[in-house]
Amino acid sequence: MRSPLHAALAALGALALSLPGAAWAQCTDSRLQQTPPGVNFRVDNDLFGGEQQDQGYTNGAVLTLVSPNLADYTDDPCLPRLARWVNRYLDRFQPGLSDQQNMVFSLGQGLYTPTDYTRTDLIPDDRPYAAVLVASFGYNARSDTRLRTTQLQLGVVGPAALGRQVQHAVHKFTGSQDFRGWDNQLRNEPVVGVVHERMRRWGDADGNAAGWGWDAISHWGGALGNRTTHANAGMEVRWGWHLPDDFGSTPLRPAGENTAPSHGRPSDWGWHVFATSDGRWVLRDITLDGNTFRDSHRVDKRPLVGELGYGMALMHGRWKFALARYHRSREFEGQRQSPVFGSFTISRLL
Repeated sequence: MRSPLHAALAALGALALSLPGAAWAQCTDSRLQQTPPGVNFRVDNDLFGGEQQDQGYTNGAVLTLVSPNLADYTDDPCLPRLARWVNRYLDRFQPGLSDQQNMVFSLGQGLYTPTDYTRTDLIPDDRPYAAVLVASFGYNARSDTRLRTTQLQLGVVGPAALGRQVQHAVHKFTGSQDFRGWDNQLRNEPVVGVVHERMRRWGDADGNAAGWGWDAISHWGGALGNRTTHANAGMEVRWGWHLPDDFGSTPLRPAGENTAPSHGRPSDWGWHVFATSDGRWVLRDITLDGNTFRDSHRVDKRPLVGELGYGMALMHGRWKFALARYHRSREFEGQRQSPVFGSFTISRLL
């Protein structure tokens, strides 16, 4: 049976998929050539972190569609009519007009499991089984080297997020062992939230097109909702050939991987390495605290969590590929290992 939550997610998915069609056909060729729309696909997996890492944040996948630069959020024909209509009622979440602005639509899933895949009973001292399926859309506003981004999220945690089925299919394809405790996963619950971050780019912001360059992107912000409530801050540093005119290469940032408005078309080719850091003060994480409105498995989370990442990105024409590895501090009391996972992203300007 199709639940109202699935119907809402399907509606948001249809809204996102409508972007490349009639709406972009209304954009002028000059706008599409100068600041083309894009699509990104990201896969996270803790097996990328090394052997014996198939636990914790075990897998994630996100598909993202990025609009061209927009004149505004309510009347620009480069947005589908439904998006323009919705935006008229969400003006309080919009950052206001800047030098450039765009919208981002995404659909993603995250899977979380304990360490021991063989046990079928509830494991009190390890994290709960949990799957989260979320559709989101966001507003970016750029003024030179500064960016404000806000994302609205709607989704579901629990069996309706299809975590058991996805993990079973992936493990069957890779020949990995099945996790046997999904009967103990968190129960179905709608999740809603708002994510806001502000970023600033420092360094060779205007000189990268000439060849070698470096930059640094600071960020701070937070999230509010029953999925996660936190405050965070951090920094990313990049060095390489023909750095892209964006706000970060780490895929985990809200404006990473070509999702922010750009000042022009990319160079023919380029590459760079990057290192990133983030610190969070976590008030709520549903994958650790358990269901909001009913009793469920939960663990004692740690309020302060840090993360370090590093990786490499390669650009060629309209394509960009990024590979990263992340090391996170322990997220709850009694966690046996510090989480390590990898991420691979493919981005293309359309």
